[in-house]
Amino acid sequence: MTSPLRIIFMGTPVFALPSLQALLAGPDKVVCAVCRTDSCQGRGRKVCPPPVKTLAEQAGIPVLQPESIRTEEFFETIRAFEPDLMVVVAYGKILPGRLLRLPRFGTINVHGSLLPKYRGAAPIQRALINGETETGVTIMQMDEGIDTGDILLPARLPIDAADTSGSLSGKLARLGGETLLEAVARLKAGQLPAVRQDEAQASYAAMLGKEEGHLDWSRPARELHCLIRGLDPWPSAYSFFDGRRFRFFQPQVVPGDVRELPGAICRADCNGILAATGKDYLLIREIQPEGKKRMCVQTCICGLRLPVGQQFT
Repeated sequence: MTSPLRIIFMGTPVFALPSLQALLAGPDKVVCAVCRTDSCQGRGRKVCPPPVKTLAEQAGIPVLQPESIRTEEFFETIRAFEPDLMVVVAYGKILPGRLLRLPRFGTINVHGSLLPKYRGAAPIQRALINGETETGVTIMQMDEGIDTGDILLPARLPIDAADTSGSLSGKLARLGGETLLEAVARLKAGQLPAVRQDEAQASYAAMLGKEEGHLDWSRPARELHCLIRGLDPWPSAYSFFDGRRFRFFQPQVVPGDVRELPGAICRADCNGILAATGKDYLLIREIQPEGKKRMCVQTCICGLRLPVGQQFT
């Protein structure tokens, strides 16, 4: 019987929690958690700890929140834990090479795509925006590139037509935790061969910008449908009506021969807002008027007129 590995876990957001939970429930020992510093959130700018910090402290695990991971002090602190393996899940910073190579099993990562597709910061959102029907997670041996390390264990997941980046992120986080536990067990047993990524198949998932959400209604409804879902919940897709910003959620493509101008409101009732696009129609079932909370369209139109024939711009 092999002795438990000493694992250092590096992660910050909610996406990392199932992976940390899986390791805590597994046969190995998480000796330390490393996450980003506390941040100010909400309108009140309240200081909030990262989700990984909260879970680690509840489990009685030491937590490190270094301003920099490239100092000699941090390297020596990590070395003092005598790690056999480091696991990184959405930590948020690029790790230096000597830190990656410090544990005897190196450093592995849970990435939210089927590598080499969608390397980078926004793999889940970009997969939805691009209309993919399948995605997954990849357990990867980390190197100093951006998601360029050898593939250790992939796991596939179909994308549902109603998935948003929020719902898909939750599914992939859970799949990541399950796959990570299997990968660590196989790594210990020497049964996890590394496979080099095919650079010819590689693509990059760039970080999202708020301006990407401004809808171009001349595009086909299918493309807008994918964009809205990919940007839900953040940064969200939007358009303007009468000088006011409206954010859109819960889209549905409605086939039809479009005669109206792109962005024209064709119907606004309890079923949603039907708008013309460059090809087919788009039905919006949830909306967020500027300065208001997200709501169903039926609630919105009770206090706001959206005249048929007028346009979103």
